[in-house]
Amino acid sequence: MSGLVAIQGVRTWVSWIAVMPFALWAVVRLSGFEPDWPWVPLVAYTPYATAAVVVSGLLAVLLRRWAAGTAALVAVLALTPVVLPRAFPDGNPDAKGPVLRVLAANLMVGQADTTELMRLVERLGPDVLTLQEFTPAAMERLDDAGIRDVFPHAVTWPLNGVGGSAVYARHPLQGGPMIKIGAFGQARAWLKHPGGARIEIVSVHPCAPKRLGRQPCWKGGLEALPRGGRELRVLAGDFNATLDHLPMRDLLEAGYRDAADVMGKGFVATWPQNGPLVQSPGVTIDHVLADSRMAVRAFEVLSLDGTDHRPVFAELRLP
Repeated sequence: MSGLVAIQGVRTWVSWIAVMPFALWAVVRLSGFEPDWPWVPLVAYTPYATAAVVVSGLLAVLLRRWAAGTAALVAVLALTPVVLPRAFPDGNPDAKGPVLRVLAANLMVGQADTTELMRLVERLGPDVLTLQEFTPAAMERLDDAGIRDVFPHAVTWPLNGVGGSAVYARHPLQGGPMIKIGAFGQARAWLKHPGGARIEIVSVHPCAPKRLGRQPCWKGGLEALPRGGRELRVLAGDFNATLDHLPMRDLLEAGYRDAADVMGKGFVATWPQNGPLVQSPGVTIDHVLADSRMAVRAFEVLSLDGTDHRPVFAELRLP
C-alpha cells in the first residue's frame, strides 16, 4: 500500500510540475501586468507556451491527475483565443485609395548583404524602405549600389553600432524629429504620396529587452511611437516585441493593425535568422503596423544574408 501511495504522489508532483509553469504563464499574460526581466523576453514565446500546456495537460490526464489536468485545460482555454487568431486572415476596411508598399529590414549593425537587399527592392518594388541598425558604412555601400536611383528621397540617421535608422522612399519625404531613447534611434518622415495622401513613416527600433535593467528603455522606445489618430501612419521595423507584449498591444489598440496578423501569418518568425542563436525557437518581433483605416493586401517574411532578422514586406491600400 505504501508503494502505491508513493507512486500516486510521484504522479501528482510530476503532473503539477508539468502544468503549473504554463498555468502561471497564462495568468500573467492575461493579467494586464507585465513584470520586468526575464518575463519581458520570455513572454515572446507565448505561442510555444500554449502548445506546451496542451502537452502537459495530456500528461496529467494520462497520469489520472484530474486537478492538474483541469488547470491545464483552463490555461489552454484562456490562451487559445489570444494566440490562435494570428493564424487566420482578418477582414479589411473598405479602403479604395492608392497602394503603398513597405519593406523593413534590420541590417545587424550594418552587416546585411547589400546586393541581396537591392535584389529584394527590385523584386518587390516597395514605395518605402525602413532600415534599422543603419551604419555609415552600410549607407555608403547602399549609395554605391544605387539605392538613391531607386529611392531619391531619404531621411537617414546613420550611427555606428545599433542606433542608426533610415527611411528611404520613391516619393517626397519631410523629415521629423528622430525618436532616440538609449542607444536606439527611430527615424521619422512624412511621405507625400502621389495619390494625395500624407503618411508618417517610422523606422521602428526600440531597445532590446535582453537583460535586466533594459525594460525602461525598451518600454520607453515603444511608448514614444506616435499613436494612431487623425493622421495616417505606418510603423515598420524591428519592434523587439511580439503581439504578446503589453506595449505592443497598447499600440494596436491606439489605432493600428499588424499586417502579419491581418493576413493570417502572425506565427511566421522573423528572428533569429542567422548567427549563434540560429537554433533558438523563432519569434515574431519585426512588424508592419498600418493605420487601422488601411487595408492590408499582402504580407511576406523574407530572408536576407548577413543579418539575424528576416525582413518584412507589406502591401497596403490607403483609405
